[in-house]
Amino acid sequence: MDCEAIRKTLTADYPEEKKRWSVMGQSFGGFCAVNYLSRFPQGLQEVFTTGGLPPLVKHPDLVYKYLFKKVAERNKVYYQKYSEDIRRVKDIIRYIEKENVPLPSGGKLSVVRLRQLGMLFGFHGTMDIVHEMICRFTSDLNQFGFFTRPTLTMFDGMMPFDTMPLYALVHEPLYARGNAPAWSADRVIKQYPEFTNVSPDSPNPVFFTGEMIFRDMFNDYDELRSLLETADTLAYADDWPELYDEAQLAKNDVPVYSATYIEDMYVHFDFAKDTASKIKNCKNFITNVLYHDALVHKTDELMKQLFALRDDTID
Repeated sequence: MDCEAIRKTLTADYPEEKKRWSVMGQSFGGFCAVNYLSRFPQGLQEVFTTGGLPPLVKHPDLVYKYLFKKVAERNKVYYQKYSEDIRRVKDIIRYIEKENVPLPSGGKLSVVRLRQLGMLFGFHGTMDIVHEMICRFTSDLNQFGFFTRPTLTMFDGMMPFDTMPLYALVHEPLYARGNAPAWSADRVIKQYPEFTNVSPDSPNPVFFTGEMIFRDMFNDYDELRSLLETADTLAYADDWPELYDEAQLAKNDVPVYSATYIEDMYVHFDFAKDTASKIKNCKNFITNVLYHDALVHKTDELMKQLFALRDDTID
């Protein structure tokens, strides 16, 4: 609704044939674009999405069940690449469990927050960044017996929730059409033993988590602490509206050009493929060689493919 109001304002003096505009949505931006397509298709010339075809589900539990499996795959890739980090991560957890580790931002370094480094596993080259962080923690423990401020400052800036608290508040409700999320991630994780094992004495590696919102995060991030009551209210609300008009999407006449990633750790390929099949006039570029952030790190390659979809014709 906001985008449509902006379009009408910006194009108020335009001739009628030039009042429609093109929109592009990356990730959650794609969710917004499909919502726009559902509600105000008359304002759209064309739609591009990159890793942003939303799951047409009514509860986040199903989304998480797919994503936990994908995150488990990425953990296995990480530990295969950096097998020595199996021991390092466990040593870090042992220290965290014994000591209270405040962060420069006012937050807390907990096991939950450490494991959230896995959120980075779905981007180009970011496993190396996680490895570097683990090595810095390990180096601090080996040299000083504690974590230094520069190391904690570096860690502090790796997750976005202190600067984007709305991300944590609405992530699960995005998938809850008419249902209460009820802290979905906290419930679904119990179905996956590889994620519930956080003992540093276990023979198995401790898996990192991914794009999941846990209630304990609202104790670990300074900016989120004052929002726990709000988060609980949203978690148990069950009156979330329909975001997507599937009947409208099925008769859509606005051209849609979508990039979908088989290895996407945030918007599962199976959901994206299903959504693409339900949007009429949607052309899909599917690849297993690009990750979720390809729009940023592989811009030329990705846009070439999307423009090829737009410029090609299918008889």
